[in-house]
Amino acid sequence: MIKYKLICKNCNFSFDSWFASSGEYEKLKIKKFLNCHNCNSNKIEKTLMAPKLINKFKDKKSQKDLLKFKDVNKKIKEYQDFIKKNFEYVGENFAYKARSLHYDKSKKIKGIYGKTSNDDLKELREEGINVEVIPWVEDKNN
Repeated sequence: MIKYKLICKNCNFSFDSWFASSGEYEKLKIKKFLNCHNCNSNKIEKTLMAPKLINKFKDKKSQKDLLKFKDVNKKIKEYQDFIKKNFEYVGENFAYKARSLHYDKSKKIKGIYGKTSNDDLKELREEGINVEVIPWVEDKNN
């Protein structure tokens, strides 16, 4: 996992975000999945940030930080397992499937999860369709 300090070039809002790897950040940026929490713009860039190295042998604070990181990672994976067991994965068809479930009242509603763009998320919310973005950690070790 890697943490970047990001800045919105549209409104100058800065925020931190975690990524599975530096390559994952680049992939999400290219696909325009990164957006500003303040104005929802896709004009997000990395900014200068001092690295925080976790050295489990250095001191108790570092050990505490490492434990917190592991706890958060474990909790995210527990949520992912719950979602995988109880919801239907619809892949790239998330926006289409969400709309079809919302507008066709005769369909049995089952929770779904998948992938979609920030623009589709915004449109779904504007249509009154309840959608949430959750962090997702790949199963590989980083």
